[in-house]
Amino acid sequence: MSGLSPLIADLALILICAGVMTLLFKKLKQPLVLGYIVAGFLAGPHIAWTPSVVDTADIKVWADIGVVFLLFALGLEFSFKKIVKVGGAAIIAACTVIFCMILLGVAVGSACGWKRMDCLFLGGMIAMSSTTIIYKAFDDLGLLKKQFTGLVLSVLILEDILAIVLMVILSTMAVSHHFEGMEMLESIAKLLFFLILWFVVGIYAIPELLKRCRRLMGEETMLIVALGLCFGMVVLAERTGFSAAFGAFIMGSILAETVEAEKIEGLVKPVKDLFGAIFFVSVGMMVDPAMIVGYAFPILVITLAVLLGQAVFGTFGFLLSGQPLKTAMQCGFSLTQIGEFAFIIASLGVSLDVTSHFLYPIVVAVSVITTFLTPYMIRLAGPASAFVDARLPEKWKTFLSRYASGSHTVNHESLWRRLIVALVRIVTVYSIICVAIIALSFRFLVPFCTSHLPEFWGPLAAAVVTVLLMSPFLRAIMIKKNHSEEFTTLWNDHRGNRAPLVATIVLRILLAVSFVMFVIAGLFKISIGLVFGVALLLVIAMVLSRQLKKQSILIERKFFQNLRSREARAEYMGEKKPEYAGRLLSRDLHLADYVIPGEAQWAGKTLAELNFGRRYGVHVVSVLRGQKRINIPGASVRLFPQDKIQVIGTDEELNVFEEEMKNVSTLDSDVVEKSEMILRQFRIEEDSPFLGKNLKEAGIRDKYHCLIAGVERGGSALLHAPDPLEPFAEGDVVWVVGEYNDVKKLKEGGE
Repeated sequence: MSGLSPLIADLALILICAGVMTLLFKKLKQPLVLGYIVAGFLAGPHIAWTPSVVDTADIKVWADIGVVFLLFALGLEFSFKKIVKVGGAAIIAACTVIFCMILLGVAVGSACGWKRMDCLFLGGMIAMSSTTIIYKAFDDLGLLKKQFTGLVLSVLILEDILAIVLMVILSTMAVSHHFEGMEMLESIAKLLFFLILWFVVGIYAIPELLKRCRRLMGEETMLIVALGLCFGMVVLAERTGFSAAFGAFIMGSILAETVEAEKIEGLVKPVKDLFGAIFFVSVGMMVDPAMIVGYAFPILVITLAVLLGQAVFGTFGFLLSGQPLKTAMQCGFSLTQIGEFAFIIASLGVSLDVTSHFLYPIVVAVSVITTFLTPYMIRLAGPASAFVDARLPEKWKTFLSRYASGSHTVNHESLWRRLIVALVRIVTVYSIICVAIIALSFRFLVPFCTSHLPEFWGPLAAAVVTVLLMSPFLRAIMIKKNHSEEFTTLWNDHRGNRAPLVATIVLRILLAVSFVMFVIAGLFKISIGLVFGVALLLVIAMVLSRQLKKQSILIERKFFQNLRSREARAEYMGEKKPEYAGRLLSRDLHLADYVIPGEAQWAGKTLAELNFGRRYGVHVVSVLRGQKRINIPGASVRLFPQDKIQVIGTDEELNVFEEEMKNVSTLDSDVVEKSEMILRQFRIEEDSPFLGKNLKEAGIRDKYHCLIAGVERGGSALLHAPDPLEPFAEGDVVWVVGEYNDVKKLKEGGE
């Protein structure tokens, strides 16, 4: 028998230590991340009196896989649409906090005499607060439903995406060893290019793939496909110069827009928990007690920088976004810790070999300290805001009050602004797709065509295919928004608007012509005038083509259907309020959900019989029954137990309706007693009204609401299924089941 692999022995040690520590930290009601770090500390090479991991290189590989799974799971919980919904307040606050904390980290590192790359990575690490730790602290303190917690969680959403961007920037700096502004702008432009390209192509293609293969996908297949897509994007990201974590996050965020997102998240969670645990244990393995003692002063300084910096800059950021002083301080004091992303950024510095060996354990120590202090800092926000408010000059109070109230006024965008923003979005997205098509064509299609076709026909075939692939997107660049409400309103409003509007069309046509010219000029050696003429004719043909118009519309419609598929399904299933529900609030109306209890007297009745509109002033918009949804139900629709109904009404009307539902759902003792079912028997005598009648004629079920359980005839055994057409005979013993009063009435009628 061969010896046990060191990797298996190391994994056994890691998982045993992690299991013991998680139980202990769960008992102490502390974050499990700290338990994993302590487990790694115990299993690491720096503790002589405990077993140690033998092969740290293999564990490092597993830890890298753990980072991939952590970012993939984070992407599944993330949605690009959330950025739009978080609002301007969260965007201003998040950008302010991150920028100021990065500068503070660089300043602290420089004061300690560290090299420039250590300072930059330190700034990135202390700028990111921990979503997991903050959410748990809010939950433990019972603050999740408070107003300020929503703002904090919105900022954390933005910090997650900005952390990915920061990792890309730090990676670029680490590889190039330069800090020129132009190179940094090129890196950011490259990041935005691939981010938009992958997101657009992914949202168009991946939901369609999953939809077509849905019948073939069980849980096992779904897990394998999801992980295959994840690691495929990881490889693609690495090949294009980005980190593996960035690729995993992007694929997770793409899958987050599909209807299978919750299912994939549930399937991936156990795998993520396993590899995530290994990653955090590997973090703890790098903690050297002697190094922590030697760097006790920097640890103390950085801890104070995190606590004070996040509290001060967080408060300033939220004040800048228009929040009142108390809310701003509650938000700022809630951000005073570092967590998962600090470890991921630190591991990035180690893998790139650009940070010093002491930085990792220092950051771990700071994270542990700030995590333990998080609940106390959140509790401190109230007294601190009262203390500041009592000593703040009256002029400052008035200014902050006016600034906060002024930030909530509605800013109506002009038609020009709406049109320009829409045009920039359209031109940017479709131009990126065209650039990608040209790049792929010149990389793969052109060499293939020129090597398999004669000299002239090879480039011609490549040019035709490339232009055809670009044509739906070029047409969209030229035509989109030319007949929109904004465009036509501006055109008809004033003659002075017409020249700028025509200019927007001409510029977009020239852009489309430039793309076609680039393809032709790259494949044929002809004069620039001829190239321009051919490109212009092709562009005009694109504009006039009805088939191309139809194809362009179908592509865009499919994209937006895929983008909204998860939300549409949630609305259909009643898991999410429809979009119009928010607009009702401006009319003092609300959309509320109610479930029809099984004991409610309304169950089994039609909407016409219940007449909610006349009796309570509310109207039923939808009825949700299992997987079925009935929108704008008619008067003949019948309500059944466990139906969910969506009702529109004012607060007062809905309160009356809810109270009445409770009343009709209350069971009276009389009703319970009268509903008791009993079994009785009676004999068919010569004067019985049932004599000579069959089951239907006797009306035992229709008239008396009873059920015949069986009939005894001539001393024979009980016949539990008598012939419905055979008449009752004298001496028959009939066994019936029914409610007490109904059986009593039947016996009296039959005797």
